[in-house]
Amino acid sequence: MNITIQNKELKDLQGMIIPVYEDKTHTCEKVEAIKAGELFKGKVGECFYFTTEEMKYMILVGLGKYEELKSEAFKTAIAKGAKKAKELKLTEYGIKFIDAAHMCPGGRVRAIVQAARLALYNFDKYKTGEDKKTYTPNVYVLDAPTEKIEKMNGKLSEINNIVDGIIEARDLVNEPANVIYPETLANRVVELGQRDGFEVEIFDENQIQEMGMKAFYEVAKGSARAPRFIVMRHMNAPETEEIFGLVGKGLTFDTGGYSLKPSGSMDTMKSDMAGAAAVIGTMSALAKNKVKANVIAVIAACENAISGISYKPGDIIGSMAGKTIEVLNTDAEGRLTLVDAVTYIIEKEKVSKVVDIATLTGAALVALGTTTTAVVSNNDEFYNDLIAKAERTGEKFWRLPDFDDYKKLIKSDIADLKNIGGRNAGTITAGLFIGEFVQDKPWLHLDIAGTSWAETALNEYSVKGATGVPVSTLYALIEQRKPCKH
Repeated sequence: MNITIQNKELKDLQGMIIPVYEDKTHTCEKVEAIKAGELFKGKVGECFYFTTEEMKYMILVGLGKYEELKSEAFKTAIAKGAKKAKELKLTEYGIKFIDAAHMCPGGRVRAIVQAARLALYNFDKYKTGEDKKTYTPNVYVLDAPTEKIEKMNGKLSEINNIVDGIIEARDLVNEPANVIYPETLANRVVELGQRDGFEVEIFDENQIQEMGMKAFYEVAKGSARAPRFIVMRHMNAPETEEIFGLVGKGLTFDTGGYSLKPSGSMDTMKSDMAGAAAVIGTMSALAKNKVKANVIAVIAACENAISGISYKPGDIIGSMAGKTIEVLNTDAEGRLTLVDAVTYIIEKEKVSKVVDIATLTGAALVALGTTTTAVVSNNDEFYNDLIAKAERTGEKFWRLPDFDDYKKLIKSDIADLKNIGGRNAGTITAGLFIGEFVQDKPWLHLDIAGTSWAETALNEYSVKGATGVPVSTLYALIEQRKPCKH
């Protein structure tokens, strides 16, 4: 999809998407006549189309009430319109730029681009013949204020780069594990770094061991696919010593190890590197937009497989931080890889704050479903900043408690820690296990087990498979742009 902010006449297009309020009179009499009937009222989620005498398709999408319009409703409307345009096979159409009480022009552009592009996302690279259908329409945002078009086009480029990051994350997660494994994931990051302008350093299995990443290597050593430790650096704020750290869980496939997963739960385990994909997409967007920030991201990439040398339940293993860990379940492997990655990014890269992103626990899915990411944090200010940015991006987060009572559940009788805390409060204890390694740095743990993968579309601009959560919010958290005026 090619989106341009440009005023064009309807005669030069095949049709238009027109957002319509339920409680505001539209300038077009035909639209008001339709609202007076029963088929379309302008309510949120409604979509209706008609043709003009010149055979131009007019697609009406409902926004609800003017004063109640929020970004999510706007994105829903635009996504519905884009899908209808595809259904009607429109390759040249416009989207009318409308007034909004609580959304600035940049926010409206962001919503249009994200909704339209992500609604039409399709991972079909392995389809052949008639099943593979390419659809790349030319779309024009019409009737924008003339004095703001230049600034809005600048915003358009920035937003496209963020959406590209979301799509990169979706693509990486949707790739099968025989295509994306630690070595090929590292190779892809090298390519992106060269293309988008961020620094990349890759450590192999020998260097991983030399650095003392004992917990990470215990998980990795059971697979014939050698692990890779991936470091990405975007250092674009030399005037400050502040460095933002991102840690993405990079299990390119997870069998569960000797604590074997049931077969019905294993076919989607290519998605266990969704945390890694999210930080890769975020770094790509930050670099392309030349965001003024210092950001370092790391990924401990490996497979959790079974072999004669795989780690086993009951083993006691070490870690880069020197803490010993009693392994009670080899399917609680992500937290073992993450703690060494967290130790590395704090001790070697000297980051000021840390966010880890991981598909860590099924308990997060049970607790919060598929719409909301679970959060564990040691810092109120950092968490509140996340929530403030999420209100702008539309992604949902919910903080879980971190009481000391929960920390007792991961204490081992024969080692410093154990890698599971029992059946209860599984998302909390998994997060707090990682928290034992953050060395009092401001820290957010995002458990995206429920939100990074969808068995059915969660909204009008998502599809079955990878969602790209939480690239948008990570970008906003790092960019720290002040909210624009409406």
